[in-house]
Amino acid sequence: MRSKSISRQTAETKINLDFAIDGSGTTTIKTGVGFLDHMLTLFTNHGRFDLAVDCDGDIEVDQHHSVEDIGIVLGQAFYESIGSKEGIERYATVSTPMDEALSTVSIDISGRPFFVYNVEGLKDKVGEFDTELVEEFFQAFTSHAKVTLHINLQYGKNSHHIIESIFKGFGRALRVASAINPDVKGVPSTKGML
Repeated sequence: MRSKSISRQTAETKINLDFAIDGSGTTTIKTGVGFLDHMLTLFTNHGRFDLAVDCDGDIEVDQHHSVEDIGIVLGQAFYESIGSKEGIERYATVSTPMDEALSTVSIDISGRPFFVYNVEGLKDKVGEFDTELVEEFFQAFTSHAKVTLHINLQYGKNSHHIIESIFKGFGRALRVASAINPDVKGVPSTKGML
């Protein structure tokens, strides 16, 4: 079972997170940010991971610290769960429609953090959620998971639908890239390491 439990406490957030790559889509998510709970549930379900998150953050200031720090801890948990990377697919590109919105997420479990985010036209908020935090979440995840992640929005009008498309696609792409392929011998790199 490729899984990890991490606790992280700062002056701004206290987070306990359990993550399993080889899961079934089970979630227990309480971040204090309702829209993020919804998006993480979609990510987990469509990636068929298992995820439990409990966050006590300073949301009386704003949502930024909680959202970013959860991205950090989820990235750390993924990095530690994936292990030696022997036998994994490594790459995945997934396009995901959500009504009028279509986004593409591409992942390389490369050991090199690099993030590209081409998403234009989001409204400032979805409900009480600051949409600029989507980029912050994925930047934090990418840096700590040590993956290359490209998120591109082809088109869309409804901000909720656009972000939902992205999180669903993120789950689907991460699942494919982290899957064990019996045809892959050792680490999928000509360098012999990732």
